[in-house]
Amino acid sequence: MGWFFGYGSLVNHLTHGNRPLRAARLDGWRREWCLTTIRPVAFLSARPCPGSAIDGLVAQVPGGDWSALDAREYAYERSHVTAQMTDERIAEPVQVYSVSADHRAAEGSGTILASYLDVVVEGYQHHFGEAGVANFFATTDGWDRPVTDDRAAPAYPRARPVAPAIRAMTDAHLASLGAALVPPES
Repeated sequence: MGWFFGYGSLVNHLTHGNRPLRAARLDGWRREWCLTTIRPVAFLSARPCPGSAIDGLVAQVPGGDWSALDAREYAYERSHVTAQMTDERIAEPVQVYSVSADHRAAEGSGTILASYLDVVVEGYQHHFGEAGVANFFATTDGWDRPVTDDRAAPAYPRARPVAPAIRAMTDAHLASLGAALVPPES
């Protein structure tokens, strides 16, 4: 068997079928928007960060068959984080995906996709409420990147039609961080 800890789009249970799942916290890690050599937009990743903690979901990987999840998370590598989970009810190993060092780009102008961010916010709002959404923004680095408003023609492969209230919540948090929402390039 095995479990994964999701801290981004995997918090939105509507983007995958892994069950059972439940809210959890990962100690010693922090989220970040990360540039890669794979695509020109930022990936949401996590990195070890002593003194930090991030909320997310743990979900079981049925039969320990990681192949479908590994294909979805192709730019990421898995790390064992069982000892860093605050939820002691998980007796089986827990792993987290983070962007592989082989795929990280040192610099670039990659943007965050609004369609990606909306999916993440929808998941956090559903499982953690408005306070959880605020905590997501507060425990994520890299908001100095522009956010491409691709909502009319989503570039994110798991984009979902989210409620207007989710979009408004996303936009309000971006505005409070001074993050720029920019139109897509033609």
